[in-house]
Amino acid sequence: MKMLSIIVPVMNEDGSLRQLWDEIVAVAESAVDRFEVIFIDDGSTDTSWAVISDLVSLDSRISGIRFRRNFGKAAALTAGIRAADGELILMMDADLQDDPAEIPAMLALIDSGNDVVNGWKKRRLDPWHKVYPSRVFNWMVSSMTGLALHDHNCGLKMFRAEVGAEISIYGELHRFIPVLAFARGFKVTEIPVHHRSRQHGQSKYGVRRFLRGLLDLLTVTFLISFGRSPQHALGAVGLFFFAIGMLGLGYLSVLWILMNVAKLMEVAPIGGRPLLAYSIAATLLGGQAMSLGLLAELIVAYTGNTADSYSVSERKLNQHQDHSDIKTGPTE
Repeated sequence: MKMLSIIVPVMNEDGSLRQLWDEIVAVAESAVDRFEVIFIDDGSTDTSWAVISDLVSLDSRISGIRFRRNFGKAAALTAGIRAADGELILMMDADLQDDPAEIPAMLALIDSGNDVVNGWKKRRLDPWHKVYPSRVFNWMVSSMTGLALHDHNCGLKMFRAEVGAEISIYGELHRFIPVLAFARGFKVTEIPVHHRSRQHGQSKYGVRRFLRGLLDLLTVTFLISFGRSPQHALGAVGLFFFAIGMLGLGYLSVLWILMNVAKLMEVAPIGGRPLLAYSIAATLLGGQAMSLGLLAELIVAYTGNTADSYSVSERKLNQHQDHSDIKTGPTE
């Protein structure tokens, strides 16, 4: 039987939790065979944990996890994924802006062969200073990662449990779950979802979220492109600057020889030329970048074997062979 695990990070949302649970029950009971809801209290300072505790006592399908302090949404989602028992996982916010009525449509896309379904708030009920920066950010993510989605930031996401088992999210990389899954070969799609206005509490995000998102985008782009071979990125940059520096120094060396040895040019001091300073700086920068690349390669070589660099969709094993040394996984 299919089981759906619904993970809900909570941060000062005591006014919306009971309504959210009622809405989830009204939809999920008819959409899936079994379901569970895991509320993760991410250091709330209101009565959110008391509400969660009351809900847990009322229904065995509810679980609660309470953090000692605020660790961020990525940490909350990671804790929820680890505690989930379902074959499918749904992430949604606790502020009632995500509509549980979207669950059946998202399930249908999963059943049609997709591994990740990302919500798209086609008609956003947010102020303009959040909407337009978000559009720019989504365009940048789509352009830099190759995964064209309209709303990478949408908190409503459904994916198979194996997706959560294979990707690692920390900091604020939760918004890049579709990108990280896509980089490992999972099939990602999106669906327009109903976005509702906030009814309780206050938004946890401000202008800093956009700036942090740009830095996280650089991190994700580097991870999916050079995570296993950092020298390919750092070494290329280092070689470029090192070559530029050596060309400059070589040109100045030829000038010095022509002036002081061959006496073919009027003698003039080279030490005061800006090109000398720029060439030395470029050479040092190039050498440092290549050194960092070598150190990064050593770190990957000695610590990067804890996770596979590939993703297995299924296995077909020859029953006449000994496979005792093969890690278990989906078989047919």
